[in-house]
Amino acid sequence: MTKKMIFAGFGGQGVLMMGYLLALSAMRDGKNVTYLPAYGAEVRGGTANCTVVVSDEEIYSPVASSPDYVVVMNKPSLKKYEGTIAPGGILFINSSLVDIEPNRTDIQALKIPVNELAKEVGSDRAINMIMLGAFVEKTGLTSLDSLEASLRYVTKGKEKFMEINKKGLIKGSEFVKRS
Repeated sequence: MTKKMIFAGFGGQGVLMMGYLLALSAMRDGKNVTYLPAYGAEVRGGTANCTVVVSDEEIYSPVASSPDYVVVMNKPSLKKYEGTIAPGGILFINSSLVDIEPNRTDIQALKIPVNELAKEVGSDRAINMIMLGAFVEKTGLTSLDSLEASLRYVTKGKEKFMEINKKGLIKGSEFVKRS
């Protein structure tokens, strides 16, 4: 099993953190992983994306030319990456900011209103964790427990962020379970 994915959005939306936490969690689960971040020069407000490959086997290239999954946090990312998804793949859409429909009919589109769900959690900064929780619930690439352990590792020394991020992961997971 080899799964390729792209996370994309504006800098400041936590796109790179989503990919990093997924990669770290999958690695903790004993999978082979590559993580390749890319971002515009201005970072916050510019474009940001990362490619993650998770596999049971050795990974020969970190490039995801036909990803199985694409997460788009904004409209420009939808326009850029929708055409790259492998047929039968899943497109995760931040429906709070993306108000256009995907054109593809050979993929599954899952719309998640992460900004609205973040308000329910109590922090706009939780949008990436909500999307990541939804992503993991839908794909099963890792578990919420593994994500939480990775999050605890990454936020060591910044424990004040742990609780809101954990709530975000759970909120995203619950949204997919109800959908």
